[in-house]
Amino acid sequence: MTRFTPALTAPALTVWALAATALVSPVSAFAAGTLTVAQPQDPGSWDPIDTFVVNWSTVAENVFDGLIRRTPDMKLVPGLATSWEVRENNTKIRFKLREGVTFHNGEKFDASVVKYSFERLLGPEGAKGPQQSNYNAIGSVEIIDANTVDLVLKRADPVLLTKLAGYGAMMVPPKYIAEKGEDFFNANPVGTGPFKMTAYEPKVNVTLERFDGFWGDKAKLDKVIHRFIAEPATASAELQAGRVDIFDNVPVSLVPTIAKDPKLTVASVTGPTVNAARFNTQQGIAKDVNVRKALIMAVDRDTIVKQILQGHAKSIVSFQADISFGYDPALKAVPFDPKTAKELLTKAGVKPGTELQFDIRGSDATFREVAQAVAGYLQAVGIKVNLKPYETNVLINEIIPKGKAGEMYQNAWGGWTFDYDNTAYLMYHTGEHWNANYSNPKIDALLEAQRATYDVAVREKTLREVAAAVADEALEIPLYNLNTIYGVSKRVKGFVPPSDRRFRLNEVTVD
Repeated sequence: MTRFTPALTAPALTVWALAATALVSPVSAFAAGTLTVAQPQDPGSWDPIDTFVVNWSTVAENVFDGLIRRTPDMKLVPGLATSWEVRENNTKIRFKLREGVTFHNGEKFDASVVKYSFERLLGPEGAKGPQQSNYNAIGSVEIIDANTVDLVLKRADPVLLTKLAGYGAMMVPPKYIAEKGEDFFNANPVGTGPFKMTAYEPKVNVTLERFDGFWGDKAKLDKVIHRFIAEPATASAELQAGRVDIFDNVPVSLVPTIAKDPKLTVASVTGPTVNAARFNTQQGIAKDVNVRKALIMAVDRDTIVKQILQGHAKSIVSFQADISFGYDPALKAVPFDPKTAKELLTKAGVKPGTELQFDIRGSDATFREVAQAVAGYLQAVGIKVNLKPYETNVLINEIIPKGKAGEMYQNAWGGWTFDYDNTAYLMYHTGEHWNANYSNPKIDALLEAQRATYDVAVREKTLREVAAAVADEALEIPLYNLNTIYGVSKRVKGFVPPSDRRFRLNEVTVD
């Protein structure tokens, strides 16, 4: 599995200078049957087991299928499986597979593909990526016949069906990968979805074309072009100029500009994405839990939400949205209390002027404003914050997982299962991809216990205990739950804006 690791961005980002100069795209968004989408990040690899990036799914939701799909209204519906049944006291899930399905290269889909896809995910290749631990409740895959397969579980996993609707559990073509190799598949993916990828220029764009052999309702569009535009001001200018039809992940600061354009509309929907300033508990002053608590007290998060995010977000008390299963409405936020924060810092021996590094995604315009506000609040209690912007893929693939982050770092998380397990296990369990520097046996035990039961009430209680334990350890500054915001051309019809940015484009048309 090849890792793509772009170089770091320069600390001084020339952001707004690009706003006045719209890029000239080689492809017109007004071409008949063509939809153009602007999104901020090239995931770097299109392999389903090699990603946890929402921007991957924005594209690949149209290329790949899993056994189960999730609709924008959060319902689980048949995908490549027409039905499923939990059997033998929750130890097996039997799937009846859809017949007559082919991959984009003509390869046949059947039970052997399901077995291959999961064994690849759960084997050495999957171990190189971040998705394996989401599915390691699966012990083996048994083929019953060509169109029937059992997932045999080695332990309980009450969230498994939801997980099967996304990311790592997408079906992949065995023969194609064997012939072409893993690296080729990363850049030239083949799935069973309504669109096939026909061109990919890293960091520039990716082109999808309608797959007429699709098993379901054929796409109405001929082509979809996803352009990777890191600078939001540039993406906004391209939307206004008509060279982009959908601007995915609009920063709050650009909403008024888009909203006043008569050719455009803004869709702002409640989503699962939460943002936090997480602490590297092995680095500098962040090693001390009392210092971490002081830093949380020093930041007025409600004011940030009101003044910077302009009503497109809400404050959070733990690293999850209130639409997440396991959310505890009784958990109290740490109050904004700079006086007590100063006292705690003094007691911990932290001198005024002490420096702290805060790593952020350089292209995230909204969070950049938030980070500057956080730095201002911490400056008021004597902490000098050095903001260090990284290219997004570098921060999330290299810096955070390898424990190289400064004392604080930006973490935005989509919580795509809408269950706190998906966030908490990956963030706080010892040895996980996103947890390079913290270990707590109590939290580990709670996380493992909630995965071992199908009792909804017990799971909810345990997940709430996890949130309370994390709050007591002050592992992050919970900041806000941000709405998912899209800028959309009025020529686009049939687009249903999903809260998690995973949109299927079968029904979309353009005038």
